[in-house]
Amino acid sequence: MSGLFSRKHVLATVAVSSLVVFSAVFAKQASAPTNYSELASSKLQSRTTTSVVELLDDMHYEHRVLNATLSSQVFDRYFKDLDGQHAYFLASDLQGFEVYRKTFDNALKKGDLKGAFLIYNRYQQRVAERLNFVIAELDKGVDKMDFAKDEALEVDREKSPWAANRAELDDLWRKRLKAAALSLRLTGKSDADIQKTLGKRYKSQLNNLYRTKSDDAFQVFMNSFTETYDPHTEYFSPRTEENFNINMSLSLEGIGAVLQNEDEYTKVVRLVPAGPADKAGQLKTGDRIVAVAQGDQEFVDVVGWRIDEVVDLIRGAKGTTVRLQIIPAGAVDETQTKAISIVRNTVKLEDQAAQKKILTIKRGEETLKIGVIKLPAFYADFQGMQAGDPNYRSTTRDVKKLINELKAEKINGLVLDLRNNGGGSLSEANSLVGLFIGTGPTVQVKNANGKVEVLGDPDPSVIYSGPLAVMVNRLSASAAEIFAGAIQDYGRGLVIGSTTFGKGTVQSLRDLEYGQLKLTEAKFYRISGASTQHRGVSADISFPNVFDEADIGESALPNAMPWDTIPSARYFPYQDYSKRLPALRQASEARQATDPDFRYLNENIALARELKKQESLSLIEARGNKD
Repeated sequence: MSGLFSRKHVLATVAVSSLVVFSAVFAKQASAPTNYSELASSKLQSRTTTSVVELLDDMHYEHRVLNATLSSQVFDRYFKDLDGQHAYFLASDLQGFEVYRKTFDNALKKGDLKGAFLIYNRYQQRVAERLNFVIAELDKGVDKMDFAKDEALEVDREKSPWAANRAELDDLWRKRLKAAALSLRLTGKSDADIQKTLGKRYKSQLNNLYRTKSDDAFQVFMNSFTETYDPHTEYFSPRTEENFNINMSLSLEGIGAVLQNEDEYTKVVRLVPAGPADKAGQLKTGDRIVAVAQGDQEFVDVVGWRIDEVVDLIRGAKGTTVRLQIIPAGAVDETQTKAISIVRNTVKLEDQAAQKKILTIKRGEETLKIGVIKLPAFYADFQGMQAGDPNYRSTTRDVKKLINELKAEKINGLVLDLRNNGGGSLSEANSLVGLFIGTGPTVQVKNANGKVEVLGDPDPSVIYSGPLAVMVNRLSASAAEIFAGAIQDYGRGLVIGSTTFGKGTVQSLRDLEYGQLKLTEAKFYRISGASTQHRGVSADISFPNVFDEADIGESALPNAMPWDTIPSARYFPYQDYSKRLPALRQASEARQATDPDFRYLNENIALARELKKQESLSLIEARGNKD
């Protein structure tokens, strides 16, 4: 199988004398009272750590050496995963923990998690301090806040220095509280309602903090470690392993969305094609979920909640309604929240199967019939195949049937729509290429030992030989990129849209004594020898890209493996479009410049990019109303 996305976290050890000194410093600083017990690692987690280290050393594609250099990267990644916006830790915390920067490598090899848990417990303490601070500030009354004072909140603190003292953090969190209150004020809520809403939010976050388990700390740290290898290698704790279908569709019955935590929010990474959310058309990639309601019940604020607890609220029986309060993608703060409703349903194979339609287009005096096949994923009913079911479903079988139906209707050209197709079965991508070419290679796969396997189509028959275009966008990934790349390399058709995701790696699941490890073991290459990794497949004819490549795509992920090349496979192109492409691009650009839909889309993209450049958020209420 070949598909999208991931998430991760690490450990430590130090000389006994240094640890004694550091522990004394820690005890002196940890003066704030807390209602939770400090977390400690288990022997089972320790053994699992050494197993993960061994698997990465033996089987990861890049064979990275776990040394002091990698330890330093793990150290930085761990703090980024815990506090990416520099809103909790103090500069003195980082300085005190610096003793672990070059020792995580040896600690990991020994299964020593003391340092990792010490850091996590400090993080817990700082989060509790911040939440107790804003709760106390909120108790003073929203009506006591000065919304006329000229001050602003820094939007992105990822590169800002760590706070030098508690007073700096107090000022930051006072502004964060004021921004949250102001955003609710601008939606028309009264001060009393705001106080109630925010009070419930922060107390809920505090209660969630008190329910943190050892597994939570372990998974964060282990993924900070595995993420230094590549963004798709990750550790699944037993609970995450059980809920792995969250990464696919949130459950068999749900809304069909892939979610992840981003700072305090639950962010939509992508929608499952033909799932309830996708069909409803209201939820979009990049939207942030701030509250969830069951049917017509009251919203439950979920800002700061764990991802699994948010998912538990969104899940539900088929036919029931869930309402989501969201901040749309591109919004700078909460002032643009809106509520949407989605009826939960089962994501069926039939819904995700290829579907066709015919577009009638006038070109001068000529009327053209263009067949369009929408392909949400590369799927196959492997159980039916193995059971010998003659009617088992698969991408290739379904597309072949649809093409024959379209040919019977005398189409003049065919478009395969792979937009938002996150991948799926590699064998199906391979066999689908075979419908449009004679015999020949389709993709190359290079394993961790450097061995290259060339997959190809042995069937000389061609189902469709007419004009062909493949539509892609930034969310077309993995197997979708293999198909588009092969069609482009053969000159069998044109690729139109925007640059694809760039996921050119292959993962497998390895069982552990405690959980599972998803491990990158191979890499895809086009038959031309170019990797699809990192760079994706570039379109021959470009359309506006609604997804910012700085935020979405393999190149936006930390520690993404690089683009490279291997020798080309032996193949024979059908056509060379290089001489015709300049004229085609010029004609397309001219049409886009005058088409009102394209112009509207480009204006929205430009506006979103301008908003993204905003470095601070005004906390003056009058200015917010004016905007």
